[in-house]
Amino acid sequence: MLLGPPGAGKGTQARKLEERFGLVQLSTGDLLRAAVAQGTEAGARAKEVMEAGGLVSDEIVIAILDDRLDRPDVARGVILDGFPRTPAQAEALDDLLARRGQSVSAVISLEVDDAAMVERISGRYTCATCGEGWHDSFKRPETPGICDVCGGTEFKRRADDTAETVASRLAAYHAETAPLIDHYRARGTLERVPAMGAIEDIAQALSEIVRRYETA
Repeated sequence: MLLGPPGAGKGTQARKLEERFGLVQLSTGDLLRAAVAQGTEAGARAKEVMEAGGLVSDEIVIAILDDRLDRPDVARGVILDGFPRTPAQAEALDDLLARRGQSVSAVISLEVDDAAMVERISGRYTCATCGEGWHDSFKRPETPGICDVCGGTEFKRRADDTAETVASRLAAYHAETAPLIDHYRARGTLERVPAMGAIEDIAQALSEIVRRYETA
């Protein structure tokens, strides 16, 4: 399981773990969309709730996850991303896995520096023509205002990548996730990995954790 605020690199690191270890990344959004598209019983319940503008209950999400864990492609293991988000969901997940004779091997918390994260996220922008990513401080075009890749001169920023919005998202994450960290620390499955360094260095640290649990 990967824990970390928006921008911490969970998606990037999950893809690397998938490639290296044959694991399958499972996010709540992907699980819901797939279940609805496949027309499973739990997916039909989720579709009804979503079409009514409601929030899909923990019970339905757990049922969808239960169905997904029956598929053969997850035999080597999964990476949970975005679930659980609350202590109640964590308890429900523990119960589900216990019924299946399984358990969470490791919960990896990607640790970030909030001030640096605000600068990292609020400073990023992309070329409107080719989509190349740039940053006010860390990756500027060689010629100001001109994309090195395609020569485009128009750039765009995500509306929610302002410093104020990023700081608010980080505060919400810490408030919501602190109980989860305590939950898994008490079970001896919590691992902390500094996530402000180079992507490959972080990937190596995560890989060492996964290898340790594979051989345990």
